[in-house]
Amino acid sequence: MPEIIAGRGRRKLEHLRFFQLEGNGTNGLEDVHLIHQALPELDWQDIDLSCRWLGKTLAAPFIINALTGGPPETIEINAALARVARRTGIAMAVGSQRGAIENKAWMESFTITRRENPEGLLLANVGAGNSPEDAREAVAMIAADGLQVHLNAAQELVMPEGDRSFRGWLENIKDMVNILDVPVIAKEVGFGLSREAALQLYNCGVRIFDVGGRGGTDFAAIENKRRDRQVASLAYWGLPTAVSILEIKELSLPVEIVATGGIRSVLDAARALALGAKIVGAAGHFLKILLERGEDALVQEIFDWQEDLKRICLLTGCSTPAELATRRVVITGKTKAWLEGIQQRPLRQV
Repeated sequence: MPEIIAGRGRRKLEHLRFFQLEGNGTNGLEDVHLIHQALPELDWQDIDLSCRWLGKTLAAPFIINALTGGPPETIEINAALARVARRTGIAMAVGSQRGAIENKAWMESFTITRRENPEGLLLANVGAGNSPEDAREAVAMIAADGLQVHLNAAQELVMPEGDRSFRGWLENIKDMVNILDVPVIAKEVGFGLSREAALQLYNCGVRIFDVGGRGGTDFAAIENKRRDRQVASLAYWGLPTAVSILEIKELSLPVEIVATGGIRSVLDAARALALGAKIVGAAGHFLKILLERGEDALVQEIFDWQEDLKRICLLTGCSTPAELATRRVVITGKTKAWLEGIQQRPLRQV
């Protein structure tokens, strides 16, 4: 066990070292065009960015998405992110808590988030290969408002020491949904969710999907940096964020979508909301600002996002971000071609 824990600690720190690696293509949101309204018939004070999610009110529909936790070196990072979330009124998710479940000495890097943000919306995080009991412990560790269950098969297959067995994930998730008192959020980690996967998860009781689409932090590239032989075949693997949102929306199910994967600007966020996302998350973009420019700079960045989202809402004739999903958009390029393909092909039964 000590060797496993030491190895996981090295891996977590290497992830922080390489997290800015990108190169698995665009998130597809550049193909989504919002329609300017020259007569919005709104005043600045009419725009309300706040939203209710998981029983709490957020200042804006943003989340600092799952990043890190575990080794002592990550404690202050998570503490700072929790303070940023509290100061800006947005949600936050912690990174995978598996290491802290195995090694209680690592719990501090997670429990610090609730101490720094006692009233905020926090999400716990475990992998789909974990047991429902592990999931319960992760939620209790930070008094979480919800649980992200991350789906990282592609990452594991590139990881030198990664798992090679993925049977039983759906049953684990179903059990988590049944035993937990908080919502379970199915989260991809950079390769997107397809219609088929979303339907399988829906049939297990999941009602919130974090698409984790291609175009952002590239965990295949990160794991490749840790290998002697590169796995080049997965360099452009996965569904772009825009495509993954559309894949799920085409199912017309009563679910909520969290749009993540290469969100680097408020315009990206607004485009994702217009496609039907309820919440938009960023991980690498926010972490880069925190590490390079500090906590106050990240707070200012999020406040700037909030102000600019108000501008976009007003200029599209929307008094709330949720209304963006009711407005006409134009979809072009490869995303348009994919959307047409979705509409033309029947859903493969799963």
